[in-house]
Amino acid sequence: MKNIALIGFMGAGKSTIAEALHQKYGMQVVEMDALIAKREGMSIPEIFAQKGEPYFRDLETALLVELQEQENTVISCGGGVPMRERNVEEMRKNGTVVWLQASAETILNRVKHSHERPLLEGKKNVEAIAGMLEGRREKYEAAADLVIRTDGKDAEQICEEIISQIGQE
Repeated sequence: MKNIALIGFMGAGKSTIAEALHQKYGMQVVEMDALIAKREGMSIPEIFAQKGEPYFRDLETALLVELQEQENTVISCGGGVPMRERNVEEMRKNGTVVWLQASAETILNRVKHSHERPLLEGKKNVEAIAGMLEGRREKYEAAADLVIRTDGKDAEQICEEIISQIGQE
């Protein structure tokens, strides 16, 4: 099976769905943020603070290039990955790009207690999240081969929807 790249805003469910696809279908999982943090020896907020966002974005692109060698892998992308067209090209080379959509209210519920999301610090309210979602919507739409709404669904329902729709491509 080719790769599945999960894109979407922070808190849309990418990590949860990646793990569920692993459990249900035996796919390998690559958590981009976690792998980058491990390789750099620091958290994502620390990378942003010490080396800057452009440095971090370059690491994302390099990792996507590296992942082209793999198959049957779910790639849980950081929320900003689809903002670079080069990243979208790399994701599509060996996979299907799935946009997990969630409402601003759902996202706030999921991320309100997390401090691992530097772009959300000080902006944990529905209005700010809705504005950020709108700012990324066009890039997410352009990147996505499939769009899956995650509001009110459990992980199994979402996984079945993804696999079913990929089979119809």
